[in-house]
Amino acid sequence: MEFMHSEEQLAFADAIDDIVTDLGGTQLARSWAAGDTAPGLALWAQFAELGLTGLRIAEADGGMGGSLADLAVVFERFGYHAVPGPYVESLALLPQLVSDADRAAIAGGAVATAAVAGTHPHLLDAHVAALQFSVTAGALATATAGEALESIASFRKLSRATAGADAADVDPDHVNRAIDEATLANAAMLIGAGERLLHEAVEYAKMREQFGKAIGEYQSLKHQLADVRIALSFARPLVWQAALALESGAATAGRDVSAAKVRAAAAAQLAARVSLQVHGAIGYTAEHDLSLWLTWVPALVGAWGTPAQHRARIADSILAPVGGAA
Repeated sequence: MEFMHSEEQLAFADAIDDIVTDLGGTQLARSWAAGDTAPGLALWAQFAELGLTGLRIAEADGGMGGSLADLAVVFERFGYHAVPGPYVESLALLPQLVSDADRAAIAGGAVATAAVAGTHPHLLDAHVAALQFSVTAGALATATAGEALESIASFRKLSRATAGADAADVDPDHVNRAIDEATLANAAMLIGAGERLLHEAVEYAKMREQFGKAIGEYQSLKHQLADVRIALSFARPLVWQAALALESGAATAGRDVSAAKVRAAAAAQLAARVSLQVHGAIGYTAEHDLSLWLTWVPALVGAWGTPAQHRARIADSILAPVGGAA
């Protein structure tokens, strides 16, 4: 079992870092939150040129044919940079469910979004999505966006979805698989967000002084930062294990995805608490970039199944008869 990034994956992650940084870094999320989606869509176009929007689409269909391990690498970088937009829906969920024509459009850079009954019930960023869908346990329909809803994260634009009358049957197993891929991407984003929160906290602890020395020199703070490091380092292998299990069709794949989501969420939440404590009052201000991740992490934790839902799935799998793991 291999948990190391390949040279190609590391190079791909570096390319994402460079593109996001060159196009504005955290300003992308801030502009998106303010209603100016042009910089964020320019980033989307750059990713399309890189082939990223076809990451989980077969090469024969015009995509990149990337693996789920590749998906985890990409979405961790998205989480690190707080990249705005419905990437989980477009890159992870919908390629498994939509028609050939829509799949080709997504690979070519079309922005798509979807509401999924039970785990992700609202449309994310429908105002920029050319393709909008409603997904239920065994059907896919086009959707239209209705009432706008508030998200705790300013750069997530949510709206209620109304399903069209064109619902088409989809194999429920395909739907479950697609939701698991989206949940895996969500877990990887939580790891990335947690890493960024830890990075910001460490850098601030080196710079901020109290009683004549940097606050990072105090043992109590070192221990808290180390706890975050440990939590993230323990959660990441679960994300990779889930990617491998899902890729291979292992009987425990669903349980593994849920375990990854639970641990990634807990690690990111711990990172958020500690980073806020390290920054003190400045961490509460909307002007500080920390606020992007402090508000985003709770939103990601609640998306694609709550921790309670995933813990229940894990429990059901463990208690299931031998050979019946979900």
